[in-house]
Amino acid sequence: MTLKTISINVTGIVQGVGFRYYTIKAARKLDLTGWVKNLPDGSVQIMATGPAEQLDQFSAVVKKSPAPAGKVTNFTINYLPYHTFDDFNVKY
Repeated sequence: MTLKTISINVTGIVQGVGFRYYTIKAARKLDLTGWVKNLPDGSVQIMATGPAEQLDQFSAVVKKSPAPAGKVTNFTINYLPYHTFDDFNVKY
């Protein structure tokens, strides 16, 4: 099993709608580690580490917006060198 790390940036209706909470829920359900963070420009940045298959599933959830009231209008994903995290939490 190869572990990978990805960075995802999303824009749209992603702040003030529970997006970070639902992102954490989705990541933990897939046993991923990393963090999610609101950015000053209104977007959200996500770092996640785990098996490639789970990262693909997670990316699909994020792209559709894990928050029922959220709406992702732009989604970018970058693959990074492997990095370890203890858990999946909000980063401030």
